[in-house]
Amino acid sequence: MTGTAHPTDPSDSSAAGGSVPFRAGVDVALPDRPDRLVPTWDDPVVRQASEAVGGPWGRHAVTGRALFWTPLRVCLLFASVVLALAWVKQAPCSSGIWEGHLQYTHFCYNDAVPLFGAHGLDDGAVPYLDSAVEYPVLTGGLMAVSAALARAYGEVSGDAGLLPGFPDVQVYYVVTCLLLALLSLVVVRTVLALSGRRPWDTAMVALSPLLLVHAFTNWDLLAVALTGLGMWAWARQRQVLAGVLLGLAVAAKFYPLLVLGALFLLCLRAGRWRPWLRTATAAVAAWLAVNLPVALLATDNWATFFTFSRTRPANPETLWNLVLTLTDGRAFDGPLADGESPSVLNAVVAAVLLAYGLGVAWLTLAAPVRPRVAQVAFLLVAGFLLLNKVWSPQFSLWLLPLAVLARPRWRSLLLWQAVEALVWVVTMLWYLGTANRGIDEEWFWLGVLARDLAVVVLIALVVREIWRPDHDVVRTSWPGVDDPAGGVLDRSADVVTLPAPRRARRSLSRSPT
Repeated sequence: MTGTAHPTDPSDSSAAGGSVPFRAGVDVALPDRPDRLVPTWDDPVVRQASEAVGGPWGRHAVTGRALFWTPLRVCLLFASVVLALAWVKQAPCSSGIWEGHLQYTHFCYNDAVPLFGAHGLDDGAVPYLDSAVEYPVLTGGLMAVSAALARAYGEVSGDAGLLPGFPDVQVYYVVTCLLLALLSLVVVRTVLALSGRRPWDTAMVALSPLLLVHAFTNWDLLAVALTGLGMWAWARQRQVLAGVLLGLAVAAKFYPLLVLGALFLLCLRAGRWRPWLRTATAAVAAWLAVNLPVALLATDNWATFFTFSRTRPANPETLWNLVLTLTDGRAFDGPLADGESPSVLNAVVAAVLLAYGLGVAWLTLAAPVRPRVAQVAFLLVAGFLLLNKVWSPQFSLWLLPLAVLARPRWRSLLLWQAVEALVWVVTMLWYLGTANRGIDEEWFWLGVLARDLAVVVLIALVVREIWRPDHDVVRTSWPGVDDPAGGVLDRSADVVTLPAPRRARRSLSRSPT
């Protein structure tokens, strides 16, 4: 139906796709309407913003006829502008000369610059083989690739190069940021592929304040891009490929395991065991393929990530560190010697995370309509960040595509990301210290608690839409839509369920069929 005009006023809920969620066995006729959702009809924030360029899309306008400026290309342009601004923010730190606490006063701290020398990358050291790296194998591999490309540039350019005289670390960081920028564009592409009839939801990622703040802070975008590609392969019913990509994502950061967990819960409900087993088996094989060679060649250095994860204390930006602060460090394990594992804290965190995971499992099986993949994955990753003992500020990038796919509403997502940017500001100013015109610890904690509250609100909104699927904008914006990212789960009937709460059943029964 590409290029058809909208026949009625967009305020008409039936014409705008206001319908009940898909239920197996129910056929829904599609009206004559554009082949994709028009955001100025659907989101009040976008509708208001459109006044700056002439107002909402008209009811007699046509969609789907752009020769060049397709939604994908527009969103890639948006992301390119945001990434360019992110580089402007990071540029003061690129030379590695951080005199006068420049990394804090300019909010451009990143891990790549200091680790370039700390891990011997400036001398040609290979991560794991020559130095211990506290990251999973593929993240260390990206560090090595960036260093190799930087050295290759130095060998080719020499004194007669286009950019002679730049410090090695600056060339390395520029290469790193270019690779991360490419991965950001991959993330944008995967979100568009998973958004179904709502391609313009991708602009929420492309224009993300979180991308502006943290695109170049660390190497997390590698795992985010691989996870998105894995979810895209799952949506296309390419289970083995999805497993390979998710396994590689786990080899970059461990959080994609939670996406596999979300698929497990949804496949359990739908009785789709074989696709999940194929995906999980491929994921394990891919993870082993990149980890076993390193583990055999440099066992101790390869194990550094696991040792570091076990022995590290609560991260400053976590609720657990707040508890430690309020109790003067007496909570959990008390004062620890260097290298000593906080065993009590680890056990408490594991128990809390397990309880939360069981709660999400119950919600997935008891919801009146099977939740979407992005909804369950978002809940698991958000809860993991909120309750884990480590939440580095850039980890919030993990949530970005999942949040957009789970609940594509501009207002709530922008408010959350604004608070995330605030956390970065107060963190840098707190590290700066009051002696250097920084801020007191109380202001830092105010920002952290505001961020935690924003994430809790997002979790509550997603849970509400799972209990009341008639409020899920993805399913109600287009007749007959079930789960654009569901793959074999899309339009599947239920096999294993738990009794739904009475209120949720009443809500579903009131929805028109």
